[in-house]
Amino acid sequence: MNRAPAFTVGSQFFRKAFTIMTEKLSKNLTENIEQIKKLLPVGTSFDLITRELFLGDAKSYFLGINGFCRTEILQQIFADLQNPWYTRDSQVEDIVRYMNAKIGYAQVSLTGAWDDILKNVLSGPCALFIDGFDQAILIDVRSYPTRGIAEPDAEKVTRGARDGFVETLLFNANLIRRRVRSPHLCFAMHSVGSESRTDVAVAYLRCSVNENLLEALSKSIDSLKVTSLTMGAKSLEELLVKKRWWNPLPSIQVTERPDIACSYLEEGHILILVDNSPLVLILPCTIFQFTQSAEDYYKSPLVGTYFRLVRFVCIPVSLLLMPVFLLITAYFPQTAERLRILSTESPSALELIIYVLAVEFILDLFKYSASVTSSRFSGSLSIVGGLIIGDIAVSLNWASTEVLFYAAVTLLASLSLSSMEFSDALRIYRLFLIISTALFGIWGFFISVILVSFSIATTPTFGGMSYFWPLFPFNGPALKKLLFRSPTAKAQPCQVWDRGKVH
Repeated sequence: MNRAPAFTVGSQFFRKAFTIMTEKLSKNLTENIEQIKKLLPVGTSFDLITRELFLGDAKSYFLGINGFCRTEILQQIFADLQNPWYTRDSQVEDIVRYMNAKIGYAQVSLTGAWDDILKNVLSGPCALFIDGFDQAILIDVRSYPTRGIAEPDAEKVTRGARDGFVETLLFNANLIRRRVRSPHLCFAMHSVGSESRTDVAVAYLRCSVNENLLEALSKSIDSLKVTSLTMGAKSLEELLVKKRWWNPLPSIQVTERPDIACSYLEEGHILILVDNSPLVLILPCTIFQFTQSAEDYYKSPLVGTYFRLVRFVCIPVSLLLMPVFLLITAYFPQTAERLRILSTESPSALELIIYVLAVEFILDLFKYSASVTSSRFSGSLSIVGGLIIGDIAVSLNWASTEVLFYAAVTLLASLSLSSMEFSDALRIYRLFLIISTALFGIWGFFISVILVSFSIATTPTFGGMSYFWPLFPFNGPALKKLLFRSPTAKAQPCQVWDRGKVH
């Protein structure tokens, strides 16, 4: 009963605010100040800074956000503007000449639209209104609070660079520009979210980018109808690629390492940087990108190739080891005895099914608890907890030694994969295979394998690019570079591969 009036009041407020924002500035400073008070909670919100100033004899009004503006630079600017020896003219007659001649400490621009003023002020730059002019001077002296640039926890390497992306978009762009000092490098800015107005930068090399993909990406970002990007880059990823519930595999690769992002940029990929998020999206995406690791290139070519092939082997091990173990031991005990998969005292089929499901749940519990626990305790928690619970489970006949062993091998294979999202998707597939095998035996196993293959084959990508390139469309030289770590002299991105559009 009480919601309708509140909704009506809210609707009237937004309509009124929208009407004001579409208007232009007035030449009367008093009217502009009244508009500011209607659009912003001046006097109520403590972080809004306003000052009525005199530039000579000209009245002016300053508007900014406390904490976003560099105080020392603003003090110098206004000290010079109000210095009678520096300001010869008592009245401002030409605002363009005044801006170019008097403000030399920062990036400045002029605007006469309220919408543009609010967007800039709430993003960090401050605004200066001068009586007699229907334009405001935007002074970019922003300074965002940020954390230190450190190596991301999820993408650590034993050797190599130790810097990582942070939550400030400008810093992330600087990390990329520092590595790729090419005149072709471009950062195209977009704004997403009617309320948050989050800055989104699309980075690419003009000499090697896929123009069709870039155009489709720009149109998609500009056409997004959302209020905010709540979870930053992850929210944008879900908005760009619409997936069904049976497609758990990631459709866009993300990274927090500048060296990885720049290597893909040099190969013709497109990077998407989202303000307030340390994740950088990489387009286009193929399934083979989730098998790559920066560690391969910080080792010798032979060693890097070996560990890359090990990761390829870990994919089917992580996906199929436990379901195949359950299928053979529960439904083909003679084969399991002949292959010595189990000890002499073999549990029943029902007990094996319960053991496998219980161990999978316990391993998930350990993995989750280790990820959310402080790094001081996560390692000891996982090792000590695993040893104690595993030993007690075997003693109480709640699990068998063989089940714990194969589950541990499966977990190690999953942790060896460089992409956590890819590993988690394989885990969902594995649980589905285990449950189907436990309920329906060999037919459940084969039908579930077919359904998993269908889910993988129908994984969508942005722009209709092939998810299985270079297998489809087939490209032999590109596939060779993916399977084997090439020496640096041969690994230079001398050409941009055509990944093929499949729909």
